[in-house]
Amino acid sequence: MYIEYITLGAILLLSLVGHNMTVFYASAIVLGLKVLGLTTMLNALGSQGLNWGIIILTAAILVPIANGTITIHTMLEAFRTHAGIIAIAAGLLAAVAGGSGVDLLKSTPDIIPALIIGTMAGVLLFNGVAVGPLIAGGLTYFVLYLGKLFS
Repeated sequence: MYIEYITLGAILLLSLVGHNMTVFYASAIVLGLKVLGLTTMLNALGSQGLNWGIIILTAAILVPIANGTITIHTMLEAFRTHAGIIAIAAGLLAAVAGGSGVDLLKSTPDIIPALIIGTMAGVLLFNGVAVGPLIAGGLTYFVLYLGKLFS
């Protein structure tokens, strides 16, 4: 009956103890919405928050282009080094994995608790970043896809 509050409170406390302010703020927002009974906002966050987050993340990534730190010339230079080419390939793979992860999360919602546990463990124990569910979903999709190919 109050297990949601206890679970969110535990995540809040663990993130504070683990000095992971991203998870702390996120859990505080969700817990605050829950405590205040703002169900409509909580549901909107649950259904649209991923899209909002991707928009904000993408906008933040584009800021160096807007302020002139990254130019067309510096973007083209990425093709001239091994590290740049590897980063381009890694970005491409991450985008594909993230897209597949979103599809997997939508089509197989029963996998979400496991992804949350894995992401929280990575964030709290290894100072990871909470973008894990998308990438983890993509990696899970890839492994499941390979399993289907070889079965």
